[in-house]
Amino acid sequence: MTGASALYVGHVMHRRTRPRAHRLRYRIFSLLLDLDEIDLLARRSRLFSRNRFNLFAFYDRDYAGASHVPLRAQVERHLASADMDLGGGPIRLLTMPRILGFAFNPLSVYFCHDRAGALRAILYEVNNTFGQRHSYLLPVDQQGAVRQACAKRFHVSPFLGLDMRYAFRVNPPDARLSIAIIGSDRDGPVITAVHSARRRPLTDAALLRVFATHPLLTLKVVGGIAWEALRLWAKGVPVQHRPPPPPDPVTTAATPKEVACI
Repeated sequence: MTGASALYVGHVMHRRTRPRAHRLRYRIFSLLLDLDEIDLLARRSRLFSRNRFNLFAFYDRDYAGASHVPLRAQVERHLASADMDLGGGPIRLLTMPRILGFAFNPLSVYFCHDRAGALRAILYEVNNTFGQRHSYLLPVDQQGAVRQACAKRFHVSPFLGLDMRYAFRVNPPDARLSIAIIGSDRDGPVITAVHSARRRPLTDAALLRVFATHPLLTLKVVGGIAWEALRLWAKGVPVQHRPPPPPDPVTTAATPKEVACI
């Protein structure tokens, strides 16, 4: 295949410290898809398609507003609402594809670059198991390793409340990538999640290899969520009330360090 799109193979780790210690680690892979390259990738691959069933597939309706508006236009609209203009620069989405027609992405990440290639913003798109979706748009004010923070606005885990803050530590996609998210309440860190991976060329041969080494990954993600929830319940971690989602689909940062309240 071609261009900036790539395959990233690695693992995800979660560690809770309170009220009960809990840790998990799973192998995963993701695709980094330049939104302007997806059609070309699909034409050149026998295993990857866009909006059509295949071994691996990307469906636009799985993301953003699930509308007929092109995905890039939706992201640019959110950027414009935050007075950010990429000038036509690349937007690259890190996500798990559908595998044999199924996918669930707890987190997909859009890396938004300007025309000169500088990273200007990151859009974190979060899905919960209740069929709800919310995104956090945070500007980037430095190149290289990125540090960001925001208040939590969206219910994700039934074992975590809303009265929390997120701290993001991101090494954007290159030969390696890492995304670390620390969730803290008024008493300090409660949970740390880290996704680390290495870049591989996005080819049919590489896709076949990860299908063999990570069989039915997207189904295992849902199964893993249910299994870890059962383990937390068995440890006596209290279940939190599920509040309604925020009224707006995207929480937009006022500054690179702090998300404005909605």
